[in-house]
Amino acid sequence: MANTEQDDLKAAIFQRLHPRVYFERFLSEKIRPDGRDFGGWRDVSINVGSISTADGSALVRLGNTTVVCGVKAEIAEPDLDRAEEGFIVPNLDLPAICSPKFKPGPPTEEAQVLSDRLNDIIASSGMLPLSSLCIHPGRAAWVLYVDATCINYDGNAFDAALIAMVAALKNTRLPAPTYDETSGRTTCSRKTTVPLQLTRIPLSMSFGVFDATRIIADPTAFEEPLLDATLSVVIDENGEIVHAMQLGFGDAAGLDDASGATGGDTLITCISAAKTRRGQLSIQI
Repeated sequence: MANTEQDDLKAAIFQRLHPRVYFERFLSEKIRPDGRDFGGWRDVSINVGSISTADGSALVRLGNTTVVCGVKAEIAEPDLDRAEEGFIVPNLDLPAICSPKFKPGPPTEEAQVLSDRLNDIIASSGMLPLSSLCIHPGRAAWVLYVDATCINYDGNAFDAALIAMVAALKNTRLPAPTYDETSGRTTCSRKTTVPLQLTRIPLSMSFGVFDATRIIADPTAFEEPLLDATLSVVIDENGEIVHAMQLGFGDAAGLDDASGATGGDTLITCISAAKTRRGQLSIQI
């Protein structure tokens, strides 16, 4: 028992002092430090309706990465140039409590970039028509604040956050509104609620490129800083590609400089694997 504990301690010290060599030794045996093969995905669990004070919510676990998302609805006046549309405002918070990687203070650059890209996906996918959030043209519309918080970070927060946001929006029910043109006020029913009209379910599958030749699925927090690039493929429930983007929070150059797995070859490989994974996730979402 003592020898086993000493070996584990030596391995942990070696991993901390020489992370790249440690990682390379695993990959040379075609396995990753957590026991997965290159294309292996971590388990996903989803629990909806966990926040009683929100209009919709979801708690998502992707391996050890845990994200909670709450949807809060408010009523506001539509923009003049989009008088018949409401608003969706997604945001991802990566607080210091979720990982030593993040420090207390204002939002990190990574959180801001991921929030922007989550916003792009939700907007460009058309998953929730903004016209369905209109209460009265030019007068009143719903504003949905979709706030996701990572409470435990072990890599691939983008995939986990998008799953959490989609699940929370699917769980959302809004009180039935009535607009009074005479008073200019909107009243909401306390008894009648209606679900959101989601027309598309986009989910992300992310991959990492290591040493320009190896593609790994669903990278962990240990693997992410060692990667040349991170590529995310967003696919809807019909297998159609919504978006493909390079996130790139690793320390190395990126896809364009990869000599073995070229950008085009990498993208084709990732799209194929992502479509297979998307079919598996459809059972849960």
